[in-house]
This record gives sequence, structure tokens and C-alpha cells, in this order.
Amino acid sequence: MATVAEWIEGARPRTLPNAVAPVLAGAGAAAALGAFTWWQSLLALLVALSLIVGVNFANDYSDGIRGTDADRVGPLRLVGAGVAAPGTVRAAAFACFGLAAVLGLLLVGLSGRWWMLAIGAGCILGAWFYTGGSKPYGYSGYGEVAVFLFFGLVAVLGTVYVQAGTISLPAVACSVAIGAFSAAVLVANNLRDIPSDTESGKRTLAVRLGDPATRRLYLALVAVPFLLSVAVGIAYPTALLGLLAAALLLVPVRTIAGGHTGRGLIPVLRDTGLAMLLWAASTSVGLALS
Repeated sequence: MATVAEWIEGARPRTLPNAVAPVLAGAGAAAALGAFTWWQSLLALLVALSLIVGVNFANDYSDGIRGTDADRVGPLRLVGAGVAAPGTVRAAAFACFGLAAVLGLLLVGLSGRWWMLAIGAGCILGAWFYTGGSKPYGYSGYGEVAVFLFFGLVAVLGTVYVQAGTISLPAVACSVAIGAFSAAVLVANNLRDIPSDTESGKRTLAVRLGDPATRRLYLALVAVPFLLSVAVGIAYPTALLGLLAAALLLVPVRTIAGGHTGRGLIPVLRDTGLAMLLWAASTSVGLALS
């Protein structure tokens, strides 16, 4: 039976910036529209956190029963390591999805944006079928596209729209930036796992592109948010605060460009997530100040 510490590690807390950052950015964009509401932002954050923990447990379960985690370099996987029964991990994933659904229903009900229930349902289905089902899209190279869509466009613009009833160009820029950051985290993860994924038949985008092209893709993705900071900064100068996050990417960029592999890439995931979090927080403050 897994310990509490193992369950916490299995939830992959280092991925939590992917849930927090889009809500921060969306809250800042809503503030720029004069529509920020703290309780709606908090509910949106709780929905995002529930979804990301749920998808982490779902991936743990699905990868574990397929045997693709048998020789894993990264963090502990509960099923793959044999410390938790597959059914228990699946139940934990469904519990998180259920919590996200209840919180999302509350948020939509209180805001009156009922049509957004369809988006919430799509998010839950996307979370499960990433590695679940008979033909998981994460095994076919579409994981980065889904992360860009759900943790970028949907999460940021959803946070803005539920509060403001509209979106803005800065909100769209923030959603693209956060989507690029989130995709970069997954690209780094899949770059690390190219050998084991190739052996297990998992055709991630990194496996399809190969090592050199995957590294170039990471570098391009982490450049996008800062180009957008400059673009948004033309109309909202205080949004240039987002450029502060570039300092946190100096080491991971050197690591990726330097050809590191395996465990040497694990800090890249952490540092990219922290850079995303700082970019979101500083940009949010900048937009709110505008």
C-alpha cells in the first residue's frame, strides 16, 4: 500500500505550475478589463488543480497497466512501481475529475455562463483519453497540442471569460504564452523519455521528431512568451514585467542546448514550470497595474 508521501509524489506536485499559471494570467487579464473577482479566480484555480492531479493519476494508471512505466527515469509512478493497485489509482483519478466537475458546476452556476459546462466536460474527457482508452492521443504525438489547448487557451481564456463575459487581445496573448510554456514542459519530459517510450511503442511527438528537433522545439516554445511580453508591452508597458522570468530559463536552455539526457533533464521540467509561474504572476501584476 502506498504511503501518503508516495501518493503526494504520484500526484506530481512539480506539474502544479501548469494549473496555477493560467489562472494567474487570466486573473490579470480580467483585472485589466476591470472585471477581476477573487472568488471566481479561486474557484477556477481549484478546478485547474483538481484536473491536473486527476490527469496525473489517470496517466499513472493507464501507463502502468500498459507497462510503459516499467523502466522510467522520472518521478515515482504508483502503478508502475507496484506501490498502489491500479484500481485504486484509477479511483483517485476519477475522484479528482469528480471534484473538478462539482467545482466547475459551482463556478458556472454562480456566474451564469452555462454554455461553459461543455468546455468543462471536454477538459475531463481530454484528461482521461490522453493516455486512457484503446487509442490514447498522447501515444500518437498529440500531447503537446492538447496541453497547449487545455492549459493554455482554455484555462486562461476561461478564467477571463467567466469573470468578464468577454476576452481581450492581452488575454489571448497570455493564453498562447502559457500554452507554449506548458507544451515546453511536456516536450522536455518526452525528450527525457525518448529511449523508454521508443522501446514501449509510445509514439510521442519527441519520438516522432527525434532528439535534435525536439530540443529545437523546446527552445522555440520558451521564446514565445517573451516575444508576446514585448508585443503586449507596447500597449501595456507594465506587462513587460513578464520578461523577469527569462532569468529562470538560463540554466534549462543551456541544459537543453548542451545535449543533456536522462536524469540530467529532470531539473529542466522544474525550472520551466517555475519560469512559467513567474511569467504568469509578473504579467498578471503588470496587466492589473495597467
